Amino acid sequence: MNTPNATSEPVITSYAQAPTRTITAGGISYAYRELGPKGGIPVVFFVHLAATLDNWDPRIVDAIAKNHHVVTFDNQGVGASTGQVPGSIEEMADDAYTFIQALGFGKIDIFSFSLGGMIGQALVLKHPDLVRKLVLTGTGPRGGKNMDKVVGTTYYDIIRAALTRSDPKEFLFFNRDAVGKRAGKDFVARLEERTANRDAPMKIKGFQTQLKAIRNWGRGTPADLSKITQPTLIANGDNDRMVPSVLSEDLHRRIKGSELIIYPGSGHGGVFQFHDTFAPAAVEFLDR
Repeated sequence: MNTPNATSEPVITSYAQAPTRTITAGGISYAYRELGPKGGIPVVFFVHLAATLDNWDPRIVDAIAKNHHVVTFDNQGVGASTGQVPGSIEEMADDAYTFIQALGFGKIDIFSFSLGGMIGQALVLKHPDLVRKLVLTGTGPRGGKNMDKVVGTTYYDIIRAALTRSDPKEFLFFNRDAVGKRAGKDFVARLEERTANRDAPMKIKGFQTQLKAIRNWGRGTPADLSKITQPTLIANGDNDRMVPSVLSEDLHRRIKGSELIIYPGSGHGGVFQFHDTFAPAAVEFLDR
């Protein structure tokens, strides 16, 4: 894809309009999108289990991209990126580092959700000088209690969704009350706003590898999170069935000076259900 030089390139602030690009590093072709004004610290988005570039809520991406350089990407073996999904969270963090270095970024902010938050933690612990600020949503620490149950929960909700011909995210991310059901349908509809040049779907084998990596992360030896000194914003719903909400409180206790937002009456996708209040809070945190 030919890219016009930076001086003539219009600033895109709508995720639905952001072109998909590729960059090759370490023998892997990484698919990514970038939007927002260049300059300043880029905000790199780390996506969730089984997700591709098309799984980011545009209400959150667009709000941050209004005044920040935003980069979303498919890690190795995900979506349109080549290669195979590695078997551990730490290896996924190594791949993310390879991608970030290929783009020439010496300092980034991380915005992460779920699996992406685990990768983000591993990355910041290994390369602390790379990260300025950290946003961890719907995620938990290595060795987090009951995180290894995510495999069973995921398969159970995929079956429930199939029986009702729904998107599994409606079950996995949102409560099954009237408010949660509406929020789930609204979220899935927002993900469909991009109609052209959509990403390649997640492969089943890669999805299964990611699930095993999360289970092993949940059963792993807890990391020393006191080493994370970056300003950190943690957010979740109060009823997260995938990555239990208590793990957000655990992260908050263990990362000194971190901030915690828990949204009432919401699940794993609480930040998406409450995007109208969370997006401004995330922007304020990044701008501070």
